[in-house]
Amino acid sequence: MSVVNLLASQLSRNDEVPNIELAHKLANEENYTGIKEIIENLTCKDKKIQYDCIKVAYEIGQVKPELISKYVLTFIELLKSRNNRLVWGGMTALATIAEGASETIMAHLDILKHAMKVGSVITIDKGVLTLAKLAAVSKENNDVIFPILLHHLDNCRPKEIPQHSESTLLAVTDENKEELLNVLRRREKYLTAPQLKRVKKIYKTLED
Repeated sequence: MSVVNLLASQLSRNDEVPNIELAHKLANEENYTGIKEIIENLTCKDKKIQYDCIKVAYEIGQVKPELISKYVLTFIELLKSRNNRLVWGGMTALATIAEGASETIMAHLDILKHAMKVGSVITIDKGVLTLAKLAAVSKENNDVIFPILLHHLDNCRPKEIPQHSESTLLAVTDENKEELLNVLRRREKYLTAPQLKRVKKIYKTLED
């Protein structure tokens, strides 16, 4: 039986539970044929099937990223889509495989940066996480990406600073942590009390 028949839309469901269950089933069974079918249907003419499939794909990535990392170029291609759901879904998938597919993603960094520049809140959130994971892979990556993360934190909306700083922690080293602290201190005056509380936890993490 085609795995498409198990997607939420094909079961006349309006919730994501069937998609999550299917993702876990495919991951646990390491069902490469089923996963390939999910990826192929990201270009299906039926948008509901597309949306279900990107959900299944990144849910697989959450538990066994190695099962979807070979499809990295497919997810990068989704970042160019005019369909916002596929863009942020693609970025979410990339965030799950960033370490394992870092070389390929680094080669297409401009596409990722552009998607973040014009994308939705979720695209930006997952984009920052993807960048931070890429930066953590090697010093070469870090040298390229950490300045991008700092520039983002210097210019993003104040309400995004705590979450994006927490993601950026993945990329922090002894050599660059002072730069992050400087940016955060500079932006303190724009933060609400709860936001500042989260940022101060980051200070504590960096100082430990």
